[in-house]
Amino acid sequence: MNKSMSLSASAAATASTVSAEICIVGNGAIAKTTALGLANAGLKVILLGPPAPPVAPPAEAGWDARVYALNHTAHRLLSSLKVWGALDAARVTPVDAMIVHGDGPNPGGLAFDAYGAHTDTLAWILEERNLNQALDAALRFAQNVTIVGGRAAALQRGDDHATVTLGDGSSIEAQLVVGADGAESWVRGQCDIGLDYRSYGQRGVVTNFACEKPHHGAAHQWFTGEQGIVALLPLAGNQVSLVWSAPDALADTLRAESAQQIADRLAVYAADKLGALTPLQPELVRDFPLRLIRPHAMTSPRVALVGDAAHVVHPMAGHGMNLGFGDVAQLIETLAAREPQRGVGDARVLARYERARKEDVLLMQVTTDGLARLFGADAEPLRAVRNLGLNLLDKIPVLKRRLIAHAMGK
Repeated sequence: MNKSMSLSASAAATASTVSAEICIVGNGAIAKTTALGLANAGLKVILLGPPAPPVAPPAEAGWDARVYALNHTAHRLLSSLKVWGALDAARVTPVDAMIVHGDGPNPGGLAFDAYGAHTDTLAWILEERNLNQALDAALRFAQNVTIVGGRAAALQRGDDHATVTLGDGSSIEAQLVVGADGAESWVRGQCDIGLDYRSYGQRGVVTNFACEKPHHGAAHQWFTGEQGIVALLPLAGNQVSLVWSAPDALADTLRAESAQQIADRLAVYAADKLGALTPLQPELVRDFPLRLIRPHAMTSPRVALVGDAAHVVHPMAGHGMNLGFGDVAQLIETLAAREPQRGVGDARVLARYERARKEDVLLMQVTTDGLARLFGADAEPLRAVRNLGLNLLDKIPVLKRRLIAHAMGK
């Protein structure tokens, strides 16, 4: 088995042009998974991105503030690439139940569990670092992958290939450029792709706690009206990860407080379910902006977008990363199924990829945006309606099964 080649910035400068069938721009989990998947399909791939800073092994560095709730689509993809088996399994937590709590004096509620969904688990919670370390290990042994450390400076597209010029003057030629470079995608910015952008006026505040009572693998989410949306996701042992979608003013307050003060605030929601919360790493509180980014297209001549470069949604359902893995799985499938006479950058092939992803992406955008608006309003009539809706949905098994099946990626 050949190891993946690593081309440093200095080496790139001596080789003025390198070429491959596909150039992937990005250095996050979606970019790495795309590189592994397309290389596994027999395509020659270059992965271009700034070198990631070294990270400590999970056991030495405590728990990541940022975690992902991965569904069955992500699990299947990562398993097929031999990445899932390389994860630190002791730090991967199955989600056996999801419990949604309404707000106000007569809160509604909605609950899902793995038994009712006829599956072993609904999702898996894992840390960003755990995922990236498993991907990096797989890339070291991947065939057909060349890793180039550098920053893209220009993109030119022609009839039969695209050229990415790096900051040091060297260049990469490829039939297809994949933008896997996040919400502020450089690749998307080089294309004539418009977008709709809206800030939710919220930030996601994240940190981790030990809980007094066992969580039993249950993920809890509270819709609180003016306080935003509070989610506590299960970690290994009696530990949970907080994702608080807080209005900007509240987020400022939370970031000025200690993790213990945040734990005290959470008691009003979680005390009866999880008992007292104790910060795992009091200094480790992070936040990130919440926004809707809806590009008008996922493709452009010689370009395909995946992950946050293609869509950014509200994190309330935890499916932003899952949408990205869905993109990757579909791109691999579409390119593998193309006719022999069509190259990977053929316009018809890229149009098939975009059509195949349109419904799933639009449904998640509309759902998360609609729920963010509905549950962000604090008017009493709306509170009554949404609590009634939660209660009704909880009592209709057919709708519950369809909803959970979609969320699981089945």
